[in-house]
Amino acid sequence: MSPITPDTYTPSPDRYEAMPYRRSGRSGLKLPAISLGFWHNFGDFSSFDTMKQLCFTAFDHGITHFDLANNYGPEPGSAESNAGRILHDYFGAHRDELIISTKAGFDMWPGPYGDHGSRKYLLASLDQSLTRLDLDYVDIFYHHCPDPDTPLEETMGALAHAVTSGKALYVGLSNYDGQRLEAAAAILDELHVPFIIAQNRYNILDRTVERNGLLDAARRLGKGLITYSPLDQGLLTDRYLDGIPADSRVARDGRFLTEADVARTHDAIVALNAIAASRGQSLADMALAWLLRKREVTSVLVGASRPAQLLDSIGALQGPDFTDEELAAIDRIARDGR
Repeated sequence: MSPITPDTYTPSPDRYEAMPYRRSGRSGLKLPAISLGFWHNFGDFSSFDTMKQLCFTAFDHGITHFDLANNYGPEPGSAESNAGRILHDYFGAHRDELIISTKAGFDMWPGPYGDHGSRKYLLASLDQSLTRLDLDYVDIFYHHCPDPDTPLEETMGALAHAVTSGKALYVGLSNYDGQRLEAAAAILDELHVPFIIAQNRYNILDRTVERNGLLDAARRLGKGLITYSPLDQGLLTDRYLDGIPADSRVARDGRFLTEADVARTHDAIVALNAIAASRGQSLADMALAWLLRKREVTSVLVGASRPAQLLDSIGALQGPDFTDEELAAIDRIARDGR
């Protein structure tokens, strides 16, 4: 790996040798099997130097996709602003090697035009995102969440305009179910918009996309699937096998993972960890490998608070194939642990 000074960054010349790249559905775009998410660790309360090191480590190992949203932080917008500084200062010569995605849909600013799925909100948000990112365009622009109060034609029309205006190359849909994804895809097809990917939560313990038709719809329509929360907010790691550490997310911030969640799933986590150990893997590596074995999954989004965590996630690419017995046991444990 090349040395990094405060003013320069030279990527590793071997960065494309080990990372597999997968086509997003039937599109021409390939994504790395592991992508870097900017949700929690790129806000203004995080170390800027650590953010840089995460981006450098990712790119040095073939992670070419950085995934953001307008409201990522904290505070909202700060992840895009910090990413923009890093992209401008260190990745200017490598823009064409990167996939930068962002989203709009959740709360972003006060008043009636700061969230949901209206044309007003989506296009204003995209302009703001491009300013924060210091980019002329993003590679993928997502509608972040369904909005039942806005006509689907209006929301999809805004995504179409993002592409025809040159501000996005492709579009995606996040947190949609199968039925709504199909309806949206029909509109986007009619508008000749390159809709190529769905982004949804999916992991061993959370099989919602298997039950709500999303997985089947993406496969049938030829759309890629990029999954977030692959470790279920840290449950699918060794972090909570023996209780709740004082420095854990549960102890510090119970908004996304609670003591009740840990208690409810504890027996399942212990059982899953035993399977991972028999495979010579950590539980986290097995959880990532379980997703990546699926042909519907284009890429898995991981978050990291330090480069070593990111390297651990990349290590999941080297695991053994699953046996039928292991997969059946994982399914049984997950079903009983919900």
